[in-house]
Amino acid sequence: MAIWQDLVDEHGFGSRYSSVKRFVRKLKASQPQPCCVISTAPGEEAQVDYGAGPMVRHPETGKYCRTRLFAMTLAYSRKAVWLLTFKSSSQIWAELHERAFRLLGGAPRIVVLDNLREGVVAPDIYDPQLNPLLRDVLQHYGAVGFACRVRDPDRKGKVERSVGYAKGTPLKGMRFESLEEAQVYIDRWTERWADTRIHGTTKRQVLGMFLEEQPHLLPLPLEPFRYYDYGKRVVHLDGCVEVQGAYYSTPPGWIGHTVHVQWDALHVRVLDPSTGMLLREHLRQRRGRFCIKEQDRPPQTPPTTQHLLSRANKAGPAIGSLCKAIHRRDGQAGLRRVMGVLSLAKKYGAARTNEGCALALEVGAADYRFVRRYLERHPDTLMLRQVDPLIRELTHYRDLINTMTEGESR
Repeated sequence: MAIWQDLVDEHGFGSRYSSVKRFVRKLKASQPQPCCVISTAPGEEAQVDYGAGPMVRHPETGKYCRTRLFAMTLAYSRKAVWLLTFKSSSQIWAELHERAFRLLGGAPRIVVLDNLREGVVAPDIYDPQLNPLLRDVLQHYGAVGFACRVRDPDRKGKVERSVGYAKGTPLKGMRFESLEEAQVYIDRWTERWADTRIHGTTKRQVLGMFLEEQPHLLPLPLEPFRYYDYGKRVVHLDGCVEVQGAYYSTPPGWIGHTVHVQWDALHVRVLDPSTGMLLREHLRQRRGRFCIKEQDRPPQTPPTTQHLLSRANKAGPAIGSLCKAIHRRDGQAGLRRVMGVLSLAKKYGAARTNEGCALALEVGAADYRFVRRYLERHPDTLMLRQVDPLIRELTHYRDLINTMTEGESR
């Protein structure tokens, strides 16, 4: 613009600015950058990317919306799979990979990814952080995700050309009334024209090279991947994390720390953020409900009724029967008496307490006070018992004492 203005003011230039702009463009020194040739073995690599799809009428709004075109291209044979979707998310991006693997009849060993947020959380040249869901999907099929360098489309040039080929040939200017109709159209075009063409670089038919590559793909697993949602949670003061309005316990020592959480329709999994190891797995609960493992409860947590009765049964048969009788007679008000009986077992021993509980049941006085008074008035007398072979008979000690006493008297 400054050159055109100087020409007009100082030299009486009569043409317009566009003429100067076209002339200056020709003067720019442009040195073409060489591009490398990436050769891959059959079944080794696939490249994926998003592109702009055709206009399709949305089922909810009734208006035409621009769809997204997912493309996966095998690097050896150039066999491509094109899938359409209205929106994108981490799970949709992972599901498209799985659908492409199923259509190809196998999975490649390496999947070259673009740095989309759905696939790469933190781009990095040497150590990119992949989306956990996509990473697990690829691992389920035996593949490894390889993220490209940022702003380096040449590394996945095969899928870039594949997206442009689909946009410029079958989908250009097309409109569809439903997503299913558009997908059927592009699948039919792929089978009729894209797979039977002679590729410009390989000089061979795409379908013929794909039939040569397909046996080298990794076999598909028997079961599809089980998808989940994931996120980060801070452990509350009660030792629980909140997921979809419900609360799930973590091991002791994690209060105030951040953990990774995965959940689906059935389970909630709490993971160590540094190692990825499973800390706890719970069944899904309704909103507002707690799911706490017994080993995760603090010591000061009041025990439940079933927990108290279970402890009583383990302490002794008569103790368990007495505690059940107390709970059956007094209900929730008798839980304190049950805890009192268990404290007697801890103080006087399980055997003596079981004896007292048996007597209480026998005389029809199934009560905590009776057992306590019995144990207080009938203390256990200690008896010397020979419990080890190294302990000699008492007569040996008697004879030894008599011998020593006689020697002193002499």
